[in-house]
Amino acid sequence: MSGLETTPTPAASRPAAPRRHTARRRSANSTTGNGPGRGVGSRSRSGGSSAVARLRTAFLAAWPALALYAFVRFVGTAVVAWRAGGDGPGLGKLLATRFDTVYYVHIAEAGYAAPLAENCTVQGELCKYAFFPVYPGLVRGFSSVTPFSTEIVAWGVSVLSSLVAAWGIFAVAQHLHDRRTALFAVVLWGIVPHAMVQSMAYTEPLFTALAAWALYAVLKQHWITAGLLASLTGLTRPSGSAVVAAVALCAAWALFATFRKRQKEAPPGAGRGRLLAAILIAPVGWFAWFGWVGYRAGRWDGYFQLQERWGSTFDGGSFTMGRIVDTFTKMPTNLNAVVATFTVLGALLLFVICLLERQHAAPLIYAALLLLIAVGGAGYFHSKARFLLPAFPLLFPLAKAFATARPRVAYAVVTAAVLVSSAYGSYLMLVWKYSP
Repeated sequence: MSGLETTPTPAASRPAAPRRHTARRRSANSTTGNGPGRGVGSRSRSGGSSAVARLRTAFLAAWPALALYAFVRFVGTAVVAWRAGGDGPGLGKLLATRFDTVYYVHIAEAGYAAPLAENCTVQGELCKYAFFPVYPGLVRGFSSVTPFSTEIVAWGVSVLSSLVAAWGIFAVAQHLHDRRTALFAVVLWGIVPHAMVQSMAYTEPLFTALAAWALYAVLKQHWITAGLLASLTGLTRPSGSAVVAAVALCAAWALFATFRKRQKEAPPGAGRGRLLAAILIAPVGWFAWFGWVGYRAGRWDGYFQLQERWGSTFDGGSFTMGRIVDTFTKMPTNLNAVVATFTVLGALLLFVICLLERQHAAPLIYAALLLLIAVGGAGYFHSKARFLLPAFPLLFPLAKAFATARPRVAYAVVTAAVLVSSAYGSYLMLVWKYSP
């Protein structure tokens, strides 16, 4: 076909390739860690250095997104401080001492058994067991080694967790799409309607951080890590069940797939062991807390009974749909109800788009269960947007659209969205009288 084409030499007439340095290679393998005789010391040193190198590379890739995220959250917080003025309660009190923070701070300082009179007359002595232990445990630990008040430590844990969450969101989005899409995903997460909660002493930032890195571990097939992180999410918020399901179902499917392959193609037994371990580890935290609350309440469904006393039940979505209809048909309404309505409807639409785009199973399962929990729960309609705050995979279609749009248009829209988000954040903090 061309002048460069040659006729292959018959195998019998080809000279045998020289076997060089076989002994040298074998001896090198026994000392450098490429063979079965590698030493433990060399393995740990190389593994440690490679882990540090990977972490450094990942951070260098993510730092522009983290810087932009920190900037948009700074703008949102600065607007609240500016609107509050000098006569208000002060920025620190607004961010670190309101609503659910009261319970977490009290748990961190005195534990679950100590009585708390404020807002607990209806729920009884077990009222604080509605709040999961990982966040107050971290606050208690850091409070014991820092000179700051428990409220400030609680706020600091949330802010640091929000940065870790932003990094995890970037990692997941970059793995599934590309770096530019990941950057926009992080910025969009920083300006969603209830993004102000990311700067408050609430559990959503910590939960999102654990969930994002658990999903990333699934994508990278680090099954033990995914199982451990999923177990921690089950001790952070009741919606940790969404992470547990995503990890356990993906691990179960991968395990099932190994048995469908021919024996010679199947991964080694250790790989199956890791998959099985992830399935078993992931739900431990969630079941442990529900079991403990049930034990304290004296009945197996003690946690659900406690949530019912708090006014939170599950009705499949009839309450939420009814409130959405009321928003459009009954006047007057309030701004938070309008935002909650459009957040729920927008989340449902984005989930359909994620399905059509055939997103990876792990983020799809996670987002689907968060939607089910938020939309299917009765009560607290004004907090539906906050409940959906950790559902960051729903932002990926928007992020991809911004990434492929003309830069001037994308930057203009995002800038306007930052200002609107900041203004709404000040409304939540200074006008709205209930928990965001």
